[in-house]
Amino acid sequence: MQLTINGDIHEAQAPLTVLGLIERFGLDPRKVAIERNFEIVPRSVYGETQLADGDRLEIVHFVGGG
Repeated sequence: MQLTINGDIHEAQAPLTVLGLIERFGLDPRKVAIERNFEIVPRSVYGETQLADGDRLEIVHFVGGG
């Protein structure tokens, strides 16, 4: 399936959840916010939210520091 992530096109094997995608990129699910097709995905349903061909995602990764 084809996903657009932060404006870039990526190929992925289905089935894939939001949590699976986050783990694929090596990100900590506690430190990201996900928007799927212009709707925020609640962190509590990352593992249940299936991605579909053509989905558009924005991933924001929070970084601490000062």
